[in-house]
Amino acid sequence: MKPDTLPEFDQTPRVAERYQRPRSFISWAGVLLGLVLGIAGGLIYTWGFDPIEEFDTQPWQLTEADRAQYIVAVMLDYSHNADLSLATQRLAALRLPRDFIQEVADVACTLTTEGYANNSSGLRAVRAMMTFYQLQGRSGCADSLILADVTASPQVVLIEPPTPTLTPPVTKTPTPDAVDRVGGTPTAFIVPTSPPQSDFEIANIPTVCSEARAGLIEVQVVDFNGQGIPGQLVRVTWDGGASVFATGLKPERGAGYADFQMEPGLSYVVDMPGRADPSQPLTATSCPLEGGGRSIITYRVVFRPVG
Repeated sequence: MKPDTLPEFDQTPRVAERYQRPRSFISWAGVLLGLVLGIAGGLIYTWGFDPIEEFDTQPWQLTEADRAQYIVAVMLDYSHNADLSLATQRLAALRLPRDFIQEVADVACTLTTEGYANNSSGLRAVRAMMTFYQLQGRSGCADSLILADVTASPQVVLIEPPTPTLTPPVTKTPTPDAVDRVGGTPTAFIVPTSPPQSDFEIANIPTVCSEARAGLIEVQVVDFNGQGIPGQLVRVTWDGGASVFATGLKPERGAGYADFQMEPGLSYVVDMPGRADPSQPLTATSCPLEGGGRSIITYRVVFRPVG
């Protein structure tokens, strides 16, 4: 073939196609890898080297499990110091939407069914809880699962004076008291472990006639500055019944507030058990409303510290 018949070849240099593609200034694979490594490093540092230490946690912020342990601690402390007011204040701090005394009974039931009372320390804690809520008229399944602690300290202490070693002279006629002490069973004296005391007094008992809050005994327990005190036990008694409740369960009405619904026609007496003398009888009588009609009278009882 003649040279002039040879095919013509393109002499322009070819550039590889991969060099002709538009370049991206971000490597998404690198970004993803960096993000994974950053998260992993942050978690390792936070969990292993500098974990967050929680502090100033309020009782109402506790989880359900931690709340049960909080109640156990409060009841164990109550079993040692018998300070009912302090125990109720601590329980009221949980801000439960229900009766916190019944909550103690329910927690004791749960712990018992889960085997918490299978050792001596757990059994002691549950029995302390049982003593607390049973004295307040509550009950729970722990009552039937755990026998009562027959060795628990009673409410009174029996003090028996020792039998004298010296007998009276034969020339004297022994008195009945001397005979009782010398020859027979020693006389037992009952000494209360918690002598009565009056820490509070009734400041006043105004009355109102309201259709919205008819027939209530509204109680306010305040300090010297007039500030409400939560966790204070109040008792209402009537012919054939009694009810004990605590202040602070309705915080929207005040920290020291509590109320009781009366039955029309009955008379009630209000006091703070062992801390304030009873009120005069408060009778749930009918009263006239301002706009016409009638309702049941409402009493507002205010307790304040003595002194």
